[in-house]
Order: sequence, then C-alpha cells, then structure tokens
Amino acid sequence: MAKLERTVQDHFDAVLDRLTRGILQGSISASLEDQADYAFSDGRVAVRVFERYSYLGGNRLTMTLIVSERCGQTQVTAITSGGSQALFYKINTFGEEAFLKKLEALL
Repeated sequence: MAKLERTVQDHFDAVLDRLTRGILQGSISASLEDQADYAFSDGRVAVRVFERYSYLGGNRLTMTLIVSERCGQTQVTAITSGGSQALFYKINTFGEEAFLKKLEALL
C-alpha cells in the first residue's frame, strides 16, 4: 500500500476532472471501477476507485482517490493497493508506487 496526501490551490471540480482524466488517459489498462459523491452544507467529497494492470508486477492494482472541499480548501488523498504476488508478505510494491507517481505528476 502506498499513500499520497496533498492540499491543492485549485477548485474542487477542476481538480477532480483533471485527475480523473489524467489517470484514465495515463494507462491503456486503467479503468474507473466505481464512484461516490457527497455534498454537505460546508463542502463536498468525491471518491473514485481506479484499477489498472501493472506490467512490471504482472498483476492488477487499485487506487482509491478522495477529493474533498471544505471552506474553499481542496484536499486530495490517494491510496493504492494490490500489486503484490506474495501470499503472506508484500514483496512487490513497484506498481503501486508507479500509479501514485502518475497522480503526483498530475497535481
């Protein structure tokens, strides 16, 4: 598992759109598996779950992307999972880290 957290100086909708498009266009095997959106009186939250194939690891992995806005501040959290071929221990996290690096470049 790898994790990235950032506060960005951009509007919620612009950030969510840029990251979603960038992830899907950044890998031929990337797909948006599911999503959820929430609105509150003082903010919003969008959750997106992406999946892609890791050629380096020879397996599939996921990224959960959370974009939230409250009081004009936009937060981005991304957590990757999967990508290991071991039964009991994670010995291969290359794919997870590469997935996050693509997202980081989009930010």
